[in-house]
Amino acid sequence: MNVSVLKSKIHRAVVTQVDLNYIGSISIDENLMKMAGLIEYEKVDVLNITNGNRLQTYVIKAKMNSGTIGINGAAAHLINKNDLVIVVSYCQIHTDDIKSFRPKIIHVDNQNCPISLDKQPF
Repeated sequence: MNVSVLKSKIHRAVVTQVDLNYIGSISIDENLMKMAGLIEYEKVDVLNITNGNRLQTYVIKAKMNSGTIGINGAAAHLINKNDLVIVVSYCQIHTDDIKSFRPKIIHVDNQNCPISLDKQPF
């Protein structure tokens, strides 16, 4: 049997820009995408820590090492600049493989730079 599991997560990212007039999606720093194993146009959930809103969209690349987390299109009604968000992706995995599988979890600071767990600000 296959089940949906957490594939990757960018935890406590700060939204750096919102663009209501863009067609849609979330723009993510290409370096963070690579670290999290995200593929351009991959479906993700965006969980807003600041106000509790949740939405699904797809990922597009933002400039490498820019720290960009951009909310585009209709999602800009639900998420504001400077909100804290969690970006989550999922994958299907066979139950026999779950014990050996580990999701990629990327923690970031308030500039959206990756940090190690021992340097977490909380």
